[in-house]
Amino acid sequence: MLDDVDHRLLRLLQSDPTIPVSELAERCAIQPATASRRLDKLTNNGVLVGQRMVIDWTKLGYAVEVSLRFTLDKTQPRAFDEFLAEARKVPEVIAIQTFLGRVDVRLSVIARDMRHYQALYRDRILTLPHIADIEALMHVATIKATETLPI
Repeated sequence: MLDDVDHRLLRLLQSDPTIPVSELAERCAIQPATASRRLDKLTNNGVLVGQRMVIDWTKLGYAVEVSLRFTLDKTQPRAFDEFLAEARKVPEVIAIQTFLGRVDVRLSVIARDMRHYQALYRDRILTLPHIADIEALMHVATIKATETLPI
């Protein structure tokens, strides 16, 4: 179980993962060694799984995002494995999710513009194996995007 200090540490790290341990300790009213031990424990228990930098792909010239929802031909025993293996090879695929239900897989795809997307769709997406059905949803706006948990 996590106590109030653990929750404070996690809230602070969510707001700024680059905060030095000494500042975390000060803001949680604990000693730096205690903060360090608690962070190690949170990491060892799998609560903290790392830090990462987020790159704004629009600043790199990608203006189009499309969510593609696939239903796969499940009569093929290796349909999921083969589809996912090939989808991972497409550099413009920035996220892959699997589901239970009518939709089996969702790919988030980015492209520089519509011409790039059309070529990508025709040459890379439609050639993925075991597609029974595909639906494309053009991304219009992000209303909320957060990885911050209510802790």
